Amino acid sequence: MKKAVLGVFLMLGMFQLTAQEDVQDVKQDTDKKWQVRARFIAVTPSESASIQAIGGDVSISTSYVPELDFTYFFTENWAAELILATTNHDVEAINTAAGNINLGDVWLLPPTLTVQYHFPIGDFKPYIGTGLNYTIFYGADEGPIADDVSYDNSIGFAFQAGLDYALNDTWFLNLDVKKILLQTDATVNANTALGATVGADVDINPLVIGFGIGMKF
Repeated sequence: MKKAVLGVFLMLGMFQLTAQEDVQDVKQDTDKKWQVRARFIAVTPSESASIQAIGGDVSISTSYVPELDFTYFFTENWAAELILATTNHDVEAINTAAGNINLGDVWLLPPTLTVQYHFPIGDFKPYIGTGLNYTIFYGADEGPIADDVSYDNSIGFAFQAGLDYALNDTWFLNLDVKKILLQTDATVNANTALGATVGADVDINPLVIGFGIGMKF
């Protein structure tokens, strides 16, 4: 009888210790309001253009670059994420009245802020998000034909879906997909070659697919 009573007390003690550990784990996880991720991304434009005077369309290359983002959790489900990366793209005007025109390349700096909703499912945490993107065009190289090419900075909407997979309480893997609605007005000074300055309304609208690793803190 004494052994049975002792066994019951031991079981109760183990249960209480386990419960305390579970509560502590939950508290530690709740206390980690920040996440940082390092991703490798592919930025693939879905481009089109309306080019004045000479007509035609535009071709913009895909870019592969590293990306860094920071996420802050307001609650277990709601968070805000700031996405930072810069990409370089080759640009060409195609099928114009003057043929295909190499317009060199340009750098894009598109900081993007999204609001996310997370769905915790065990070690998996899928999420969706939407927000705003502000793209800064810089370092434009006009290529061998144009005298100068300039691009207007642009603001647009961003849509996001992704999945975090927990490796432990701190580290996790991430897969992320974003669609950015991005448009710019480009001005091509081609006075030397074509005797004209040509304007274009360019839709870039890139699809951004990334995979990486993250840390909670």
